Amino acid sequence: MELLRSCIERAARRSGYDLEEARRAGIQLMASPVLQTGPHCLLLIEPDAFYTHVFSLVGLNAHAREWYITYHASTVSFSEKSKKGPGWLWLEGEPLNVFGLRRSRMDSFSICGSNGPYRFAFSNAKGDPAPNASAARLLAELPSDEFASAADAIRAANQTLWRGKLPSPIKLLQLDDFDIADLVADHLDDARSWMSAGFIADGKAAESILHAMDRLNVGPWRGWVRRTTDLFWRMEKGRIVPLRLQDNALRAPAPSVFELKFQPDNIAAALRQRAIVPSLYTVFLVTSILPGVRTLGGCRQTIYYPLMRYITAVGLEQSGNFDLLTELRGDDRPGLWGHRVLTPAGGYPFQEIGLFGQSPRPLSEYAQIPLVQSSGDLGSFTGDPIWANLSKQIASGVITSGSVEWQWSGS
Repeated sequence: MELLRSCIERAARRSGYDLEEARRAGIQLMASPVLQTGPHCLLLIEPDAFYTHVFSLVGLNAHAREWYITYHASTVSFSEKSKKGPGWLWLEGEPLNVFGLRRSRMDSFSICGSNGPYRFAFSNAKGDPAPNASAARLLAELPSDEFASAADAIRAANQTLWRGKLPSPIKLLQLDDFDIADLVADHLDDARSWMSAGFIADGKAAESILHAMDRLNVGPWRGWVRRTTDLFWRMEKGRIVPLRLQDNALRAPAPSVFELKFQPDNIAAALRQRAIVPSLYTVFLVTSILPGVRTLGGCRQTIYYPLMRYITAVGLEQSGNFDLLTELRGDDRPGLWGHRVLTPAGGYPFQEIGLFGQSPRPLSEYAQIPLVQSSGDLGSFTGDPIWANLSKQIASGVITSGSVEWQWSGS
């Protein structure tokens, strides 16, 4: 928790807050250990992101908190699906290319890649920048600077909109994957820490966790915790490349010749040099599972996060760290559904934050909406194929309610 607090303070300073403000952000996390992890690195006014932020603000406001601390995954491509993702924004019924990128850049590059420069454009299919009134207004509000990565640009834009357009004194703090890379390196710099001595240096715990992932993916939990990479991604010319742990080294597939010894000092150095970044599992390990921080996530996270805690328990048992294993089992509500809970019918963030000159909607109005109405038709659950498959397996008895509860307990 102390290492995470230091990470929070560094991120606050990088976002322009002064030393005392940064200190208070760290104190709040220790007093109220909750982290919003739902939206990926999206512009504030993207509807999936915006209404999740509002949902968090309602809770923070009710508890008189000063900071809104969120992790937004930046190891994602510009297009998550057709005309959706960090590289797209729909305005006035038209999909706009946030940075005016070619399709080859949209499909294969990660938004965390430092292969800029990136500038906001909001161009249409013809390549015309800011082709409608909403796009022109937004472009005028956002920074006109060039940024090394799209993630840097989105973070700066969100701070601008947050400070200038939202009727809330709560401060925004956005953690990205480079913040978490430094946090992992902090763990590895301490030879006495479990991550350094029990997880990396020995290697057996890490291998046990990876084998546990493989076992989950041949059973009824297949697809929920995928072994897309082994604990870290390789950063290579703006792209993320999967790594495999073999013979005590992390290796990238051919034609890459990248190889990294699986030792704490080597991995810490590579993280600080941005040669590698943490996988999603490793992110949750250092931001939530080890420090005991509650995460608020989306419909899939409500399943894959408890499974991540389960495979961590396997690693802790392998390394003989039974004290931490006992603490892990005692945490009865480590993660909750907190993304796309608030889905107002016909919601349009442009109007909600006053970009059309209207007064922003007060948070008190959202707080009055019953959950059964605010969450709409639960489309993120009912329309998700992996959830539909899980439902069929429960109905057929392949997964019993007891086994679901056992996995969710993280024990």
